[in-house]
Amino acid sequence: MTAYRSRALAGLTWVYIVWSLLPVLIAVLFSFNAGRSRSVWQGFSLRWWIGDPNASLLHDDSLRMTTVNSLVLAVVTVVVTLPLGTMLAIGLQRWRGRGAGSSSALVSAPLVTPELVLGAALLLVFTNLYAAIPLGRPAQIIGHITLNLSAVVVTVRARLLMIGSSYEEAARDLGASRRAATRLVLVPLLRPAIVAAGVIVFATSIDDFIVSSFLSSGAASETVPVRIYGAVRGASSPALNALATLLVAFSFMGLLIGAGSMWWLRRRAGERVTLRQFLDEVTQADA
Repeated sequence: MTAYRSRALAGLTWVYIVWSLLPVLIAVLFSFNAGRSRSVWQGFSLRWWIGDPNASLLHDDSLRMTTVNSLVLAVVTVVVTLPLGTMLAIGLQRWRGRGAGSSSALVSAPLVTPELVLGAALLLVFTNLYAAIPLGRPAQIIGHITLNLSAVVVTVRARLLMIGSSYEEAARDLGASRRAATRLVLVPLLRPAIVAAGVIVFATSIDDFIVSSFLSSGAASETVPVRIYGAVRGASSPALNALATLLVAFSFMGLLIGAGSMWWLRRRAGERVTLRQFLDEVTQADA
Protein backbone atom coordinates (compact mmCIF):
# COMPACT_ATOMS: atom_id res chain seq x y z
CA MET A 1 0.00 0.00 0.00
CA THR A 2 2.83 2.40 0.86
CA ALA A 3 4.59 1.68 -2.45
CA TYR A 4 1.32 2.23 -4.33
CA ARG A 5 0.77 5.59 -2.61
CA SER A 6 4.33 6.64 -3.40
CA ARG A 7 3.89 5.80 -7.09
CA ALA A 8 0.52 7.59 -7.17
CA LEU A 9 2.06 10.69 -5.57
CA ALA A 10 4.97 10.62 -8.02
CA GLY A 11 2.52 10.24 -10.92
CA LEU A 12 0.43 13.20 -9.77
CA THR A 13 3.60 15.24 -9.36
CA TRP A 14 4.69 14.53 -12.92
CA VAL A 15 1.19 15.29 -14.25
CA TYR A 16 1.32 18.67 -12.52
CA ILE A 17 4.83 19.39 -13.85
CA VAL A 18 3.85 18.53 -17.43
CA TRP A 19 0.58 20.47 -17.18
CA SER A 20 2.27 23.60 -15.86
CA LEU A 21 5.32 23.54 -18.13
CA LEU A 22 3.66 22.50 -21.40
CA PRO A 23 2.37 26.02 -22.31
CA VAL A 24 5.80 27.47 -21.56
CA LEU A 25 7.52 24.85 -23.70
CA ILE A 26 5.10 25.53 -26.57
CA ALA A 27 5.84 29.27 -26.38
CA VAL A 28 9.57 28.55 -26.37
CA LEU A 29 9.21 26.19 -29.35
CA PHE A 30 7.25 28.65 -31.47
CA SER A 31 9.79 31.39 -30.82
CA PHE A 32 11.94 29.39 -33.27
CA ASN A 33 9.17 29.00 -35.85
CA ALA A 34 10.10 30.04 -39.39
CA GLY A 35 6.69 31.55 -40.19
CA ARG A 36 4.33 33.98 -38.52
CA SER A 37 1.86 31.32 -37.39
CA ARG A 38 1.51 30.78 -33.66
CA SER A 39 -0.26 27.42 -34.09
CA VAL A 40 1.32 25.73 -37.13
CA TRP A 41 4.96 24.68 -37.09
CA GLN A 42 6.67 25.90 -40.28
CA GLY A 43 10.25 24.88 -39.66
CA PHE A 44 13.10 25.87 -37.37
CA SER A 45 14.47 29.38 -37.72
CA LEU A 46 16.06 32.21 -35.73
CA ARG A 47 13.95 34.71 -37.67
CA TRP A 48 12.20 36.12 -34.60
CA TRP A 49 15.41 36.25 -32.57
CA ILE A 50 17.97 37.76 -34.95
CA GLY A 51 16.91 37.06 -38.55
CA ASP A 52 14.10 39.48 -39.35
CA PRO A 53 15.61 42.96 -40.00
CA ASN A 54 12.54 44.74 -38.60
CA ALA A 55 10.50 42.49 -36.28
CA SER A 56 13.11 40.28 -34.60
CA LEU A 57 14.01 40.65 -30.96
CA LEU A 58 17.50 41.86 -31.89
CA HIS A 59 16.36 44.55 -34.32
CA ASP A 60 13.13 45.79 -32.70
CA ASP A 61 14.11 48.76 -30.54
CA SER A 62 10.88 48.63 -28.50
CA LEU A 63 11.40 44.97 -27.57
CA ARG A 64 14.97 45.62 -26.52
CA MET A 65 13.85 48.60 -24.45
CA THR A 66 11.23 46.55 -22.59
CA THR A 67 13.86 43.91 -21.84
CA VAL A 68 16.25 46.53 -20.45
CA ASN A 69 13.44 48.06 -18.37
CA SER A 70 12.58 44.72 -16.79
CA LEU A 71 16.22 43.93 -16.00
CA VAL A 72 16.89 47.36 -14.52
CA LEU A 73 13.79 47.16 -12.32
CA ALA A 74 14.66 43.66 -11.10
CA VAL A 75 18.34 44.40 -10.38
CA VAL A 76 17.69 47.73 -8.63
CA THR A 77 14.91 46.15 -6.55
CA VAL A 78 17.25 43.36 -5.43
CA VAL A 79 20.09 45.77 -4.64
CA VAL A 80 17.84 47.99 -2.50
CA THR A 81 15.58 45.46 -0.80
CA LEU A 82 18.26 42.99 0.34
CA PRO A 83 20.20 45.29 2.72
CA LEU A 84 17.08 47.22 3.72
CA GLY A 85 15.04 44.08 4.36
CA THR A 86 17.89 42.40 6.25
CA MET A 87 18.35 45.37 8.57
CA LEU A 88 14.61 45.60 9.10
CA ALA A 89 14.38 41.88 9.91
CA ILE A 90 17.20 42.12 12.46
CA GLY A 91 15.64 45.20 14.04
CA LEU A 92 12.20 43.60 14.29
CA GLN A 93 13.70 40.44 15.74
CA ARG A 94 15.42 42.43 18.50
CA TRP A 95 12.46 44.69 19.22
CA ARG A 96 10.82 43.68 22.47
CA GLY A 97 8.90 46.82 23.42
CA ARG A 98 5.38 48.01 22.79
CA GLY A 99 4.34 47.95 19.16
CA ALA A 100 6.72 45.18 18.11
CA GLY A 101 3.92 42.79 17.12
CA SER A 102 1.96 45.46 15.27
CA SER A 103 5.07 46.56 13.36
CA SER A 104 5.80 42.98 12.31
CA ALA A 105 2.26 42.59 11.06
CA LEU A 106 2.43 45.84 9.10
CA VAL A 107 5.71 44.82 7.44
CA SER A 108 4.11 41.54 6.34
CA ALA A 109 0.95 43.27 5.05
CA PRO A 110 2.07 43.40 1.35
CA LEU A 111 2.29 39.60 1.36
CA VAL A 112 -1.43 39.23 2.08
CA THR A 113 -2.67 42.34 0.28
CA PRO A 114 -4.01 41.63 -3.24
CA GLU A 115 -1.50 43.00 -5.71
CA LEU A 116 -4.28 44.72 -7.66
CA VAL A 117 -5.21 46.70 -4.55
CA LEU A 118 -1.56 47.52 -3.87
CA GLY A 119 -1.00 48.70 -7.45
CA ALA A 120 -4.06 50.93 -7.43
CA ALA A 121 -3.09 52.37 -4.03
CA LEU A 122 0.43 53.13 -5.22
CA LEU A 123 -0.95 54.89 -8.29
CA LEU A 124 -3.16 57.09 -6.10
CA VAL A 125 -0.22 57.86 -3.82
CA PHE A 126 2.09 58.91 -6.64
CA THR A 127 -0.52 60.96 -8.48
CA ASN A 128 -1.94 62.76 -5.41
CA LEU A 129 0.55 62.76 -2.53
CA TYR A 130 3.98 62.34 -4.13
CA ALA A 131 3.45 64.10 -7.43
CA ALA A 132 7.12 65.12 -7.45
CA ILE A 133 7.99 61.48 -8.20
CA PRO A 134 7.05 60.93 -11.85
CA LEU A 135 5.31 57.85 -13.10
CA GLY A 136 7.59 55.54 -15.02
CA ARG A 137 10.83 54.03 -13.84
CA PRO A 138 11.21 56.05 -10.57
CA ALA A 139 7.69 55.17 -9.42
CA GLN A 140 8.04 51.57 -10.64
CA ILE A 141 11.26 51.09 -8.66
CA ILE A 142 9.62 52.35 -5.46
CA GLY A 143 6.57 50.21 -6.16
CA HIS A 144 8.64 47.07 -6.68
CA ILE A 145 10.60 47.76 -3.50
CA THR A 146 7.32 48.18 -1.59
CA LEU A 147 5.99 44.94 -3.04
CA ASN A 148 9.09 42.82 -2.37
CA LEU A 149 10.50 44.21 0.88
CA SER A 150 8.24 42.05 3.04
CA ALA A 151 9.45 38.89 1.29
CA VAL A 152 13.04 39.67 2.32
CA VAL A 153 11.98 40.43 5.89
CA VAL A 154 10.00 37.20 6.26
CA THR A 155 12.76 35.05 4.71
CA VAL A 156 15.56 36.55 6.82
CA ARG A 157 13.48 36.46 10.02
CA ALA A 158 12.82 32.76 9.50
CA ARG A 159 16.58 32.20 9.37
CA LEU A 160 17.05 34.38 12.47
CA LEU A 161 14.57 32.25 14.41
CA MET A 162 16.44 29.13 13.33
CA ILE A 163 19.84 30.54 14.34
CA GLY A 164 18.73 31.92 17.69
CA SER A 165 20.73 34.39 19.73
CA SER A 166 23.42 32.05 21.11
CA TYR A 167 26.07 32.77 18.45
CA GLU A 168 25.74 36.53 18.79
CA GLU A 169 25.77 36.32 22.58
CA ALA A 170 28.92 34.16 22.47
CA ALA A 171 30.64 36.78 20.33
CA ARG A 172 29.60 39.50 22.77
CA ASP A 173 30.96 37.43 25.69
CA LEU A 174 34.30 37.19 23.87
CA GLY A 175 34.56 40.97 23.67
CA ALA A 176 32.94 41.84 20.35
CA SER A 177 30.74 44.91 20.17
CA ARG A 178 27.13 44.56 19.07
CA ARG A 179 28.01 45.96 15.64
CA ALA A 180 31.01 43.64 15.24
CA ALA A 181 28.99 40.61 16.37
CA THR A 182 26.31 41.46 13.82
CA ARG A 183 28.78 42.02 10.98
CA LEU A 184 31.19 39.15 11.67
CA VAL A 185 28.89 36.49 13.11
CA LEU A 186 25.25 37.13 12.37
CA VAL A 187 25.41 38.33 8.76
CA PRO A 188 27.54 35.36 7.55
CA LEU A 189 25.00 33.01 9.13
CA LEU A 190 22.22 34.87 7.32
CA ARG A 191 23.84 34.63 3.88
CA PRO A 192 21.82 31.59 2.68
CA ALA A 193 18.57 33.36 3.57
CA ILE A 194 19.76 36.60 1.96
CA VAL A 195 20.66 34.78 -1.26
CA ALA A 196 17.33 32.94 -1.27
CA ALA A 197 15.48 36.23 -0.71
CA GLY A 198 17.43 37.80 -3.58
CA VAL A 199 16.31 35.02 -5.94
CA ILE A 200 12.69 35.44 -4.84
CA VAL A 201 12.79 39.22 -5.27
CA PHE A 202 14.46 39.01 -8.69
CA ALA A 203 11.95 36.46 -10.01
CA THR A 204 8.98 38.37 -8.58
CA SER A 205 10.15 41.73 -9.89
CA ILE A 206 11.06 40.65 -13.40
CA ASP A 207 7.73 38.81 -13.78
CA ASP A 208 5.55 41.51 -12.21
CA PHE A 209 2.73 42.89 -14.31
CA ILE A 210 0.23 44.69 -12.07
CA VAL A 211 2.47 47.19 -10.25
CA SER A 212 4.55 47.80 -13.39
CA SER A 213 1.39 48.42 -15.42
CA PHE A 214 -0.23 50.80 -12.91
CA LEU A 215 2.93 52.89 -12.52
CA SER A 216 3.95 52.91 -16.18
CA SER A 217 4.12 56.23 -17.99
CA GLY A 218 3.84 54.80 -21.49
CA ALA A 219 5.97 52.89 -23.96
CA ALA A 220 9.22 54.22 -22.51
CA SER A 221 8.62 52.45 -19.19
CA GLU A 222 6.97 49.26 -20.45
CA THR A 223 8.30 46.02 -19.03
CA VAL A 224 8.26 42.61 -20.68
CA PRO A 225 5.04 41.37 -18.99
CA VAL A 226 3.23 44.64 -19.77
CA ARG A 227 4.36 44.50 -23.41
CA ILE A 228 3.30 40.88 -23.82
CA TYR A 229 -0.11 41.52 -22.27
CA GLY A 230 -0.73 44.53 -24.48
CA ALA A 231 0.40 42.79 -27.66
CA VAL A 232 -1.37 39.43 -27.36
CA ARG A 233 -4.75 41.20 -27.33
CA GLY A 234 -4.11 42.36 -30.88
CA ALA A 235 -2.19 41.05 -33.88
CA SER A 236 0.92 40.04 -32.00
CA SER A 237 4.22 39.17 -33.60
CA PRO A 238 5.86 35.77 -33.01
CA ALA A 239 8.80 37.81 -31.69
CA LEU A 240 6.78 38.03 -28.47
CA ASN A 241 7.38 34.32 -28.02
CA ALA A 242 11.08 35.06 -28.17
CA LEU A 243 10.59 37.86 -25.63
CA ALA A 244 8.66 35.50 -23.33
CA THR A 245 11.39 32.87 -23.73
CA LEU A 246 13.98 35.47 -22.77
CA LEU A 247 11.94 36.32 -19.65
CA VAL A 248 11.83 32.65 -18.63
CA ALA A 249 15.57 32.39 -19.24
CA PHE A 250 16.25 35.39 -17.00
CA SER A 251 14.17 33.82 -14.21
CA PHE A 252 16.06 30.54 -14.46
CA MET A 253 19.37 32.40 -14.61
CA GLY A 254 18.47 34.15 -11.36
CA LEU A 255 17.71 30.78 -9.78
CA LEU A 256 20.99 29.28 -11.01
CA ILE A 257 23.02 32.28 -9.85
CA GLY A 258 21.38 32.05 -6.41
CA ALA A 259 22.04 28.33 -6.11
CA GLY A 260 25.62 28.77 -7.34
CA SER A 261 26.21 31.58 -4.84
CA MET A 262 24.96 29.44 -1.95
CA TRP A 263 27.22 26.56 -3.02
CA TRP A 264 30.21 28.92 -3.34
CA LEU A 265 29.55 30.42 0.09
CA ARG A 266 29.48 26.97 1.65
CA ARG A 267 32.74 26.04 -0.06
CA ARG A 268 34.30 29.30 1.09
CA ALA A 269 33.20 28.60 4.65
CA GLY A 270 35.23 25.39 4.59
CA GLU A 271 32.50 22.82 3.90
CA ARG A 272 33.67 20.06 1.59
CA VAL A 273 30.53 19.79 -0.46
CA THR A 274 30.57 18.93 -4.15
CA LEU A 275 28.12 20.44 -6.59
CA ARG A 276 26.37 17.08 -6.93
CA GLN A 277 25.92 16.78 -3.15
CA PHE A 278 24.60 20.34 -2.99
CA LEU A 279 22.04 19.67 -5.75
CA ASP A 280 20.95 16.47 -3.98
CA GLU A 281 20.42 18.45 -0.76
CA VAL A 282 18.39 21.11 -2.60
CA THR A 283 16.27 18.43 -4.26
CA GLN A 284 15.63 16.66 -0.95
CA ALA A 285 14.77 19.96 0.76
CA ASP A 286 12.27 20.84 -1.99
CA ALA A 287 10.70 17.40 -1.71
